Amino acid sequence: MAAQRMKIAQLNEARLAKVRRLEEKLGTYLVALEPQYSLAKLSKEHLKQVEALEKELGVVLLAYERD
Repeated sequence: MAAQRMKIAQLNEARLAKVRRLEEKLGTYLVALEPQYSLAKLSKEHLKQVEALEKELGVVLLAYERD
């Protein structure tokens, strides 16, 4: 099984309140995740490629640095 790359963020009351205020404003639910590995720093061109594939597949992709 692949290593876990993200986990639910442990927010203090002040940070959680900010998330809840935005949820109220947007009328949606938000999930706060924190990375367990370094996110990749993509060039604008690479980011466009990732976004295009996200749109094509209907998913959210996250890019991580290789260990």
